[in-house]
Amino acid sequence: MVVSLALLTLGVLTACASPRLLARADWAEREPVVALWVWQCVVASVLVSFALSMTFSAAAAWHAVRGHVFAPAPRGVVEAYALAENGPWSAVLAVLLACGGLWSAAMLTREIRRARARRRRRRAELLVRAPLLPGEKGYEDPLVPLEGSRPDAWWLAGAEPRLVVTTAALRRLKGRQLDAVLAHEQGHARARHDWLLHCSAALATGFPQVPVFAAFRDEMHRLVELAADDVASRRYGRLTIALALVELNEHRGVFGPGPAPDAQLPQRVNRLLAAAPRLTAARRLRLTAAAALVPVVPVLVAFVPALRALG
Repeated sequence: MVVSLALLTLGVLTACASPRLLARADWAEREPVVALWVWQCVVASVLVSFALSMTFSAAAAWHAVRGHVFAPAPRGVVEAYALAENGPWSAVLAVLLACGGLWSAAMLTREIRRARARRRRRRAELLVRAPLLPGEKGYEDPLVPLEGSRPDAWWLAGAEPRLVVTTAALRRLKGRQLDAVLAHEQGHARARHDWLLHCSAALATGFPQVPVFAAFRDEMHRLVELAADDVASRRYGRLTIALALVELNEHRGVFGPGPAPDAQLPQRVNRLLAAAPRLTAARRLRLTAAAALVPVVPVLVAFVPALRALG
């Protein structure tokens, strides 16, 4: 049970310490795509640690599981794990971790079903407010204008994603600002940011007391917007997408005096206007490679007794 407890401890320490360490990173806003990758690797490391701990606990508790897990392993490797010496706590730990995995799957399934229900509801509302002409099977243009007195634009995901823009927004957006908004939303769709939001929301909802999952959800909501802003700014310029954000959200009072209802929007606009330089390609590569090694650590911990036995 030593390996199981070591993996469990590693997962808990990573879940508690990683949000504080990543919060100190001063490069996340400059490289949101790299930051997204780092967060995914950290969460993957926590999940891998718990999954491996469950596997070794189950192997110690039940001979049937042990036979499947260590079927191709030499006798010396099996003896190195000392599975027969573990007490009844192995079964308890395995069951608890298995329940956690099932609960995570249930939360993810619920989140996906809710997202699909919201998407169907919004598509039905769109068909009522902007009905198709006779003979049309769907909206042919990726841009769907909608009568509205307030400037607004949103991405309608699905098999045929569309950018819905109100007529008030069309009157306010000037020059290439509308193209920049479309590029921003297409950046979300191409990178499949919706799946990151679903997974992070499911983990944070299912385990609200785990710091890394709550921080993962909050950072995903922030970083996906920064990444999409960068996609639009590379095509149309930082000033263009910054002005488009102001035109679309100025009526909400987010840029006025007093506490803003959405503090991220002013920060996004300031970031675009400040134009901080990107990290060098070498540093981006080092960060990406280092993050990719984080989920490997629990795997190495799991194989330490086997490597010692074979060595």
